[in-house]
Amino acid sequence: MARWYRWLPAAAVPAVVGAVAITSTAGAADLPDKSPEEILAMMGEHSVEAFSGSFEQTSDLGLPELPGGLAGDDADAASQALELVTGSHTGRVYVGEADTMRVQVMDAFAERDLVVNGQDAWVYDSADNSALHLTLPERVDGRAHEMSGDVPTPQELAEHVVDAVEPSTELTVAQDVSVAGRDAYELVLTPRTDATLVGSVAIAVDGETGFPLRVTVNAVGQEDPAFELGYTSFDLGEPAASLFEFTPPAGADVEEKTVPDLAGPGAMARPAPGTAPHGSDKTGPHRPDTAAPHGPHPSDGSAPMVDGEGWESVVVLPTADELTSDPMLAQLTRAVDGGRLLSTALVNVLVTDDGRVLIGSVTLERLQAVAGS
Repeated sequence: MARWYRWLPAAAVPAVVGAVAITSTAGAADLPDKSPEEILAMMGEHSVEAFSGSFEQTSDLGLPELPGGLAGDDADAASQALELVTGSHTGRVYVGEADTMRVQVMDAFAERDLVVNGQDAWVYDSADNSALHLTLPERVDGRAHEMSGDVPTPQELAEHVVDAVEPSTELTVAQDVSVAGRDAYELVLTPRTDATLVGSVAIAVDGETGFPLRVTVNAVGQEDPAFELGYTSFDLGEPAASLFEFTPPAGADVEEKTVPDLAGPGAMARPAPGTAPHGSDKTGPHRPDTAAPHGPHPSDGSAPMVDGEGWESVVVLPTADELTSDPMLAQLTRAVDGGRLLSTALVNVLVTDDGRVLIGSVTLERLQAVAGS
């Protein structure tokens, strides 16, 4: 079976814990010329299954940097999430061939670990010596890699992605770069609209394997990247099996949970990456369409909705009491016409006077227009 889909989890591994790596770009590389479609096809057909590397994340979103390693009574879920995206993080990632993975995020005075080994997954935070043990669904042979319907070739998938994003996005290839000591192509996606806060997104793709090595997101009107992630070192090969073994330290507070089998009988079939969900004729990474109609107001007021498409999409949430009652809201937002605004370099969040929450990589004017429609 074609392995075009394997670049997706590989690229997303560091993002699982909110930290991926910026890489050093010492000097430009000199690779054979390729078109955006050819680079996308390289990403789709790469066969890297086992690897390890160091990563680093930096953010310049215009928010105050919160101290890392907060836990328990010292931080709620909102502040922990903000801490992950406002500061810099370093760590290591190890991925094996047999459903094994370990991600370590280093904070100033603590370490966070995600360890996956078959049906066992552990999330550990040394700051408060707490561990969450997840029992994952039993894997049916080959089920994790099955896709319903026809599986496109890497070239077909690349063409499909280009066709989907080109109406709203310009795809170009920048100068070759060196990332984690490896020569890489740099694929650049530039929005064709002025309504978004995103200036461009650049993906560095290993020139030998097609493995994504770095992602850089630039904000409109900002010189330094708003968010960068990429490997500072990258090694092919199977990591030591001992890295995927985990035993909670003595005295750790362990919570046990079982993850339901979402792929069991009666579950909704998951569409292949790059294809539209059932009931939708659209596709693409910025189009979270569903069979339900879009609109700024849910029909029963209970479900999130999406207004618009592509870079101009706005997610509209019904009344969110947990968010609106959080004292941090007043600290991080400012009063605007119709509500309060949390503004960052890449995302704006409008909490309306009637309690709705509108989120998008768009201007305040766009959020206000959706809120008033």
